[in-house]
Amino acid sequence: MDQIPEVIRTIPLNYYLFFSTALFVIGVTGVLTRRNAIVIFMCIELMLNAVNLLLTAFSAYRSDANAQVFVFFIMAVAAAEVCVGLAIIVMIYRNIRSTDINILNNLKW
Repeated sequence: MDQIPEVIRTIPLNYYLFFSTALFVIGVTGVLTRRNAIVIFMCIELMLNAVNLLLTAFSAYRSDANAQVFVFFIMAVAAAEVCVGLAIIVMIYRNIRSTDINILNNLKW
């Protein structure tokens, strides 16, 4: 416990865990209940940020920067995912004039 900086010790690790869990549950609920593709992508990003927050908190409490480097790569992959996902949504919107995922069921064979 002596290795943890004073700034990090002011907030217990449990608070980070509860906050990250709440963000992740909100994201999962949004993915499962929403029908708009853009809102679903936002909820997926919320889940990724919850994981990043928890990895950063654990990394700070252990005084190890390896998880923070891993978070950097997760953010880079998430940015690429957003670019590709939004491009797909824009093309779908141009074709069917809606971002409702229930309408996408008509695109099956």
